[in-house]
Amino acid sequence: MLKIIFLFLMAGGIPVAIAMAGSALLYIWWTGTLPSFVVIHRMVSGIDSFPLLAVPFFILAGNLMNNAGITNRIYNYALALVGWLKGGLGHVNVVGSVVFAGMSGTAIADAAGLGTIEIKAMTDHGYSKEFAVGVTAASATLGPIIPPSLPFVIYGMMANVSVGALFLAGILPGVLMAGLMMLTVAYFAHKNGWGADTKFEWPRVIKALVETLVVAGWPLVLWVLIAKLGFPPQITVFAGLIVLFAADKAFKFQAVLPIMTPVLLIGGMTTGIFTPTEGAIAACLWSMFLGLVWYRTLHWKMFIKVCLDTVETTATVLFIVAAASIFGWMLTATGVTAAISQWVLGFTKEAWVFLLLANLLMLFVGCFLEPTAAITILVPILMPIVAQLGIDPVHFGLVMVLNLMIGLLHPPMGMVLFVLARVAKLSVERTTIAILPWLVPLLGSLAIITYFPKLVLWLPKMFY
Repeated sequence: MLKIIFLFLMAGGIPVAIAMAGSALLYIWWTGTLPSFVVIHRMVSGIDSFPLLAVPFFILAGNLMNNAGITNRIYNYALALVGWLKGGLGHVNVVGSVVFAGMSGTAIADAAGLGTIEIKAMTDHGYSKEFAVGVTAASATLGPIIPPSLPFVIYGMMANVSVGALFLAGILPGVLMAGLMMLTVAYFAHKNGWGADTKFEWPRVIKALVETLVVAGWPLVLWVLIAKLGFPPQITVFAGLIVLFAADKAFKFQAVLPIMTPVLLIGGMTTGIFTPTEGAIAACLWSMFLGLVWYRTLHWKMFIKVCLDTVETTATVLFIVAAASIFGWMLTATGVTAAISQWVLGFTKEAWVFLLLANLLMLFVGCFLEPTAAITILVPILMPIVAQLGIDPVHFGLVMVLNLMIGLLHPPMGMVLFVLARVAKLSVERTTIAILPWLVPLLGSLAIITYFPKLVLWLPKMFY
């Protein structure tokens, strides 16, 4: 009965959060087994969670980076690094999304932020608008895979899984996805006879490589000083930051400091300096410092607007979580989750078969539901089966999030699809067709991530 009421409300065009809470309330009224205030009580309990404090801060950090002129720096860095390759701006699109993913944590922010710059640049250089939209849409899915990630925070809270482990789990799959997308760009470049979009200049390339080495080498040097040579951690990190800022000032780097956001975040969590929730606050302070003090591209009027936008987005996300909390509790209380678990386990006890079926289900659900809502509905249903089949919940979390990100690229509810259609001034139909070839690297990445869990779990097992 609960499922029928929910589907009826959804079919009527009611927003998913209201449909979840409303179906639970109507079911309680219909059966008369529980007092109505249980709905409010469970909704409040659903968001009364310490890990969820990270949600508004990660949203704020992403908004600050997106509004502080950081996107132009990232684009210029990626252009210097790979723009001289054949199909250069396609590679720039992917590399830029990898960097931006380490700051925004959402696919929509990536598509709206970098997408505006990238699509215009690619069309100005003679690329078809469809190709520009396709590669932008595909690379936007990296946003929630490479840490930090808002969907990982929601999944970690719902599934009682370490958010830090989920963040680490996303690094290697993100690199894999970026590599397959760049191979796809190279294929189209070879097929269409595209050349480079910028001239190969040693000074620009060397400077970009130096920036990359600084980002990779800075935490390694600090780790050697602290772990191997016994330097005091706090003093060493503070001195390292001073050296980093001095190098940025001296060499006028494009994107070293923004790229350091995920490095500082992951480093702080794995070394125990702060929790993921405290790391979200640290990311906000870092973003504010870069925008207001270092680059001075963010003024106070803009900062207030960013805060108001963050409040609006946070309220939407947490309302969905609260509504899903009562809906998930009702599914468990009425025995729906247990019945689904018994049916699936009666159908198959093979983990690989379940993963295949779960992928098909999540790809389908991702086309109709926003990722936060989908995670909060699917986790209570699927996690009991995951536990019984011995599938690692960190691995399954990454599989779930990637499925839902691919769902964002398709009608009828694909938000990335609609954002890019508006940015590129294309119809939804043409945008959908433009995205279709890019399902090949995305689904290939999904298959590898699903059936080679060691790729996902190697880094988390090193630190957790």
